[in-house]
Amino acid sequence: MTKRKDPAGRVQLFLISLVFFGPLILAAWLYFSGEGFRPEGKTNHGQLLEPLINISEALPDASINQHIGDHWLLVYSNLGICDEACEYSLLTLRQSRLMLGKEMDRVQRVFLHGESLPDTVWLADQHAGLISQSDSSLSGLLEEQRPAELAAGGYFLIDPLGNLVMYFRPDLDPKEMVEDIERLLELSRIG
Repeated sequence: MTKRKDPAGRVQLFLISLVFFGPLILAAWLYFSGEGFRPEGKTNHGQLLEPLINISEALPDASINQHIGDHWLLVYSNLGICDEACEYSLLTLRQSRLMLGKEMDRVQRVFLHGESLPDTVWLADQHAGLISQSDSSLSGLLEEQRPAELAAGGYFLIDPLGNLVMYFRPDLDPKEMVEDIERLLELSRIG
C-alpha cells in the first residue's frame, strides 16, 4: 500500500509558517519599500542639548541651585528690559506650565532678568509662583549652550538633577513645548 499525502497537513504547515514568518516579511517590506511607513526619526519639537551640562557642577555658586532637586525648571532668560516681547514670553511660560495639567506641580518657572529689576507688583499679580532671579553667569552659560542655529530668547529645561536638558526656540507653539515636557515627565521617575 502506498501512503497518500495529506493535503490538509500541508495547508496546516503553511498556515503555521505564515503566522511566524508573515509579520517578519510584512515588516521588512514596509520598512524597505519606502511607502511612507517608516517611523520619523525625530519626535521632539525642542532641541536636546548635548553634551549634558550639570548646572550645579558648572556653576556651584549659582542662585538657581537652591531650586534644583525636587522639580523640573523651565527657564526664560532676558537680560534686557522686560518689554512686550518679554511679557509675552513670560505669559507663554505660565500657560505652558498650566497646560501640563496634573503634572504642572512637577515644573517650576524661572525668570532670569538683567540688572534692571522687572515690575515686581506686575510679576506677583500676573505670575504668582514665578522664581525671578538675576544671575549673569547662569544667563551666560545658557546662552553658550543654546544651539547656534536656533534663535535666542527661548526657553531652557533643567531636570531635577540640575542637568540642562532641552532648548525650546521662542517661536515654538506652546502646545509643542508641552508635548515634549509631558513626554519627559512620563519617562522620568525624578521630580
